[in-house]
Amino acid sequence: MDHYLKANQALWNTWTDQHVNSEFYDNETFKAGKNTLTEIEMDEMGPLEGKRLLHLQCHFGQDTLSIARLGAEVTGVDFSDKAIGVARQMAEELNIPATFVCSNVLELIGRIVDPFDIVYTAYGTVGWLPDISLWGKVVAHHIKPGGTFYMAGFHPFFQMMDDKGEITYEYFHRPTPDEEEPENSYAGASHLPMKEYWWNHSLSDIINALLTQGLHMEHFHEFPYSPFNLGEHMVEVGPNRWQSSRWKGHIPYVYSLKFRKEGD
Repeated sequence: MDHYLKANQALWNTWTDQHVNSEFYDNETFKAGKNTLTEIEMDEMGPLEGKRLLHLQCHFGQDTLSIARLGAEVTGVDFSDKAIGVARQMAEELNIPATFVCSNVLELIGRIVDPFDIVYTAYGTVGWLPDISLWGKVVAHHIKPGGTFYMAGFHPFFQMMDDKGEITYEYFHRPTPDEEEPENSYAGASHLPMKEYWWNHSLSDIINALLTQGLHMEHFHEFPYSPFNLGEHMVEVGPNRWQSSRWKGHIPYVYSLKFRKEGD
């Protein structure tokens, strides 16, 4: 397992250098003030001003710093030391108060002491984690009583498809990850040949990982579009709304979950 995680960490360190300057992330527009959260998160997360928020798997911090601009006290976590370094540099450059911690999410307990009003993660995160039950424990541990967990993610059904819209991957979790050697990242930047390892988790896996920690589900939503272009089979059907030219609006592309921890 350590081999897979080290390979993924090396991959994300390589991707970080390329993503910072990519058209996909458009970092200069972000630095000028663009909010990188999608319409889905903005509509569903609830008030952020004055909240303490923990962002799991934050990459190089655009969403984390966008949330800070909305008035939250933010901490971002990622296992890529390269990404965390860039995030810290941007926070300093933009004079945005933020804390960034380099850690594997599954090893986070004990690294951060005080609990948070909101724990947050979004888009393409949990598939990099081999143990979804441990993930649920980490999430619940870091929510204060009365606090919430919110996530938006690519639907596991949609993630069964390859870049051409063909169903290629498993829906249900397997201990051995899918292995790929992609020609480029989702952001379109090429890189030296490197392998990536991905664990698919079903919706029931994800939901039960949170329910078994005593969290109470407030909503589960599914969306017939993606806010991002994620393959050559995707076509834009509206502003920041993409569907497969083959499957159109007949399948779910994104889902969101909101849970609450009991207490005042």
